[in-house]
Formats: sequence, structure tokens, C-alpha cells
Amino acid sequence: MTEESKEQLKPILAGITVAVIFGLSFTFTKGALEHVDPFHLLGLRFLFASSFLWILKFLKVISIDFRGKRMKPLFFLGLFQPVLYFICEVNGVNLTSASESGMMISLIPVVVAILGAVFLNEYPTRKQIFFILLSVSGVLFISFMRGTEVEGNILGIFVLLGAVISAGIFNILSRKSSLYFRAIDITFFMMNTGMVVFNGIALSQHAMKGEVHLYFQPLFQWQVMMAVTYLGILSSVVAFFMLNYMLSKLEASKSAVFGNLVTLISILAGVLILGEDFFWFHIVGAFLILLGVWGTNFYGIRKNTTVQRKDSLQS
Repeated sequence: MTEESKEQLKPILAGITVAVIFGLSFTFTKGALEHVDPFHLLGLRFLFASSFLWILKFLKVISIDFRGKRMKPLFFLGLFQPVLYFICEVNGVNLTSASESGMMISLIPVVVAILGAVFLNEYPTRKQIFFILLSVSGVLFISFMRGTEVEGNILGIFVLLGAVISAGIFNILSRKSSLYFRAIDITFFMMNTGMVVFNGIALSQHAMKGEVHLYFQPLFQWQVMMAVTYLGILSSVVAFFMLNYMLSKLEASKSAVFGNLVTLISILAGVLILGEDFFWFHIVGAFLILLGVWGTNFYGIRKNTTVQRKDSLQS
């Protein structure tokens, strides 16, 4: 394998790692939400994430440097991810059915492809568009087959649409920010933004109930402690670092399609860890998702390689 091929493979492996970590996170989240409220869990999650990064910075394992750089793009990025995305996702899931949530979130790659073409001039080829839609169809197929009853909560649909748009805008902003900031700098800013916002919301909720002194009590339950550790360190710090790295290397449309792998991983985790049912339509949907992810990136690599070969011949 040439050095060029290795460099092209790294962001793809990062995308797969992100999908695995995010996919497994639903298992931990499901267990923790039986003991804590959603915003309380988010607050503890980002508190752990932020603290972990500050410890690494203090130990000089990582270096963070924002000196002389325009911070405005990062504030916009942090607004859309993690703040608006998680607020919309948490409330949207509560207002709709599981099938509606899955169908709406699966639209992220389509939104990213459109925004990438408009704002980054990254136009996917016809073959890439086909495979992006193929991957989305796999998620939609699983969602329809898992539960065909639609509750029709219009407010919930619009709130989830807010999550989809927030995720799409984040992909674009992260890719543009990568021109000026390293992946670790972007991740550090995101985790601290989430820590301030979600702990602010959770503490306000506890203050209204007169329970601020009980804020850290859930951490004495092993289910919550294990979930917060996983979500805070792996699902927040590691996964978002990998995600920001991938976005700095891959076109927005190609990187976003890895999000559909999260659905596949979450299903496998539910079957293998939680003992949930596994049906034939899971296999069909998984095949469509994997084929879509492969095709989107394969034709992108072929296109880039062809361009590079033409450039080398001309030079």
C-alpha cells in the first residue's frame, strides 16, 4: 500500500471508529436515562469530557492554542454542535416515535451533501449521490419495518428537523474551521461549550426543585458512572476528535454518510448486548447502508486519484 493510499484510508478508518463509538453509546444512554434526566446526563457527560481534556492539557499530553485566531467561527460551530443538535435531538425523540426519529436523523447525509455543494463547492458525483441515497434508504427501510405506526406529531418532526439541519451545518462549519484550527482545538472548544450550556440547564432545573446539593448523587450508581465515563471520554472526546479529523480530510458528503453506520452498530449492540430481536429486514437494511458507505467513498477516492494522476502527468 502506497503512502497516498494510507493517507486516504486514515479518515475512512476514523469514520468507522466514530460510527462504532456513537452506535454503542445508545446502549449506555438507555441504561443511564433510567436514573437521570436527559439534560442532567448531558451535563455530566460534557463535564467529564471537558475535565478529561483539561487534565490532558495540564499534563501537556495535548496543546491548545487559540492565540491570534478568529474565534467567531468556533462560537457558531459550538452553537450548532453540541448545543442545538442535542437540545433538538433530546426533545424531538421525546415528542415522536422511534421510527420517526430514525427516519429524520437519516436525512443528515442528504442535508450535508446539499450544504456542501452550496457553501463549499463540493459537488458529489452522480454515482456518489446514488450511493448516499442508497445508504439513507437502508436506514429508512429499517425504520419503517421496525415500526410502521406514525404518531404524526408535527412539532416533534420540526424539532428533529432542527437536529438534522444543526448536524448538517456543523459538518460544514467543522470542515471550514479545519483550515484555521486543528481537530483537537475544535474538539476542546466544543466540549467546554457543552459543559457550560448543559450544566447550566441541568443546574437550573435542580435549583427550581431545590435539589442542587444532589447534583452529583447519580454518579454513585454504577450504571450512571459507567455511562457518563463512556459518553464523556469515548463518545464525546475521542469520537468528536475523530469526527473533526475526518471532516478536515474528507468532503462533507462523504464523511456524513458514515452517520448511517451508527444505525447499524446500534442495532448490533442491541442484539448482542441487550438481547433485542434481530429480523430479516435488519440484514437487508445493513447491506444497503454498508453498500452506500462503500460506494460513496470508493468513487470519491477514484475521482481524487484520477485528478491527481492528471495533475502529475501535466507537471
